[in-house]
Amino acid sequence: MGGIPVQLSHLDKVFFPDDGITKGDLVAYYESMAPRIIGYLKDRPLVMDRYPDGITGQRLVQKNVPQYFPDWITRAEVKKQGGVVRHVICDKPATLVYLANQACIELHVFLSSLAALDQPDQLVFDLDPPDEAGFDLARRHALNLREILEGDLGLATFVKTTGGKGLHVHVPLRPEADFDTVRGFARDVATRLASRFPDELTVEPRKEQRGHRLYLDIMRNAYAQTVVAPYSVRGRPGAHVSTPLYWSEVEDATLNPGQFTMRTIAAELERRGDPWAGMARRRRRLPR
Repeated sequence: MGGIPVQLSHLDKVFFPDDGITKGDLVAYYESMAPRIIGYLKDRPLVMDRYPDGITGQRLVQKNVPQYFPDWITRAEVKKQGGVVRHVICDKPATLVYLANQACIELHVFLSSLAALDQPDQLVFDLDPPDEAGFDLARRHALNLREILEGDLGLATFVKTTGGKGLHVHVPLRPEADFDTVRGFARDVATRLASRFPDELTVEPRKEQRGHRLYLDIMRNAYAQTVVAPYSVRGRPGAHVSTPLYWSEVEDATLNPGQFTMRTIAAELERRGDPWAGMARRRRRLPR
């Protein structure tokens, strides 16, 4: 991979039993998708969700780089209370392949870059429906959220499937405000939208208080919190992929997040391209 040898092992190990997907399939997926994915990872600390025994086994959420990782993998130290965390920086295809061989199925990244870790260059709204049947609720209110952010506030918005039951709406920002300011802004926007649809939306973090309403989660907008990366596989049956969408796709009531999987995403991208191309050029200052 780019002149860097990556030793692979146990490629026939089954990671997704219901789908017949092996570790070798995962490695091949990330190798083929590296040109698409690296741009979203290369300057952001990474958190690895590893499944050494496949998705039916234990999930290991790993922040610190293990000592045995090779020297050619880029690291970055991130301050935390009482110390630092040494994160992987996935800045080359060989790193992506190595991580897949380490059973890293899911890739989660910071909302800030190495250039300004204390100042996010994205904010994200996680539209989390109460159950698998609630995706259309997330779809409809993603459009309402876009109307506020773009129509009322003049921001750019981008949307992707989570790879689960909901949607993420991302807003590219100039890295000027700190996380507390950005999260406060996101909370105000979410509260405004929820007040318009009180029977369908909530900003209540406690599950027992939400009922059948969709949760507008803004809590990822905090220092050192992460969000699933575009085109990351999710460690769930179906091997769904967190997939950037065009807003025109979200307007289509037949949109089905299950159509974006490890096995289908290459053909989807060939047909439609990358909806998030040029995202960095649309960063805006956070409105007062």
